[in-house]
Amino acid sequence: MEVSVRAALGLSLTGMSGLSLISPAWFQSPSFSYGVFAYCSWPQGDRWNQSCVTFGSLKDMPGLAWKVSAVMLLEGWVLLAISALLLLAWTLAPRRLYPWRGSAPTSMVQAAAAASTLVGLLVFPVTLASPLAKEICEGSSTYYSGTCQLSWGYATTILNVVLTSLLVVIGWPRMTNGQRTATPSSSDTPENLPCVRISK
Repeated sequence: MEVSVRAALGLSLTGMSGLSLISPAWFQSPSFSYGVFAYCSWPQGDRWNQSCVTFGSLKDMPGLAWKVSAVMLLEGWVLLAISALLLLAWTLAPRRLYPWRGSAPTSMVQAAAAASTLVGLLVFPVTLASPLAKEICEGSSTYYSGTCQLSWGYATTILNVVLTSLLVVIGWPRMTNGQRTATPSSSDTPENLPCVRISK
């Protein structure tokens, strides 16, 4: 039951993360917005009539920070998707095939996904110093958004990192009471053990 709940949560987080990753609304001004893989513009006061441009490859992205952030965020999303698919496979497969299912492997993959996404989130505001961001967000610089505001794409990704970290904590393997009692204590040294005399 626990594995199926974690699989459902993992798939939901993967979907949310993918949606925020392709969103062009990470930083937004009154007539422009940009995200990791796209940016959009629209006439003042006519938000529905917008035109968007997507970066076809890393070469099209303006600046090293943009490329590093895109790679780290995409890597985090892929790792999150892999962990969700593993949990889903273990939920649907017979228990005898995977007696250790849902333990350390998926938790480690999810931890790596959260760490990679966090690095991407910390690097992304450096893109505010790029020529494109300065055109969209007038007066912007590294970690200063100028006329732009933080939008839902960035906020959703922050929320995904927090929830993925909680998923790691929930899914991390814990010792049962039986495992704890089987562990010898420090008092069980040869000196403290009772002596048994065997008579012939």
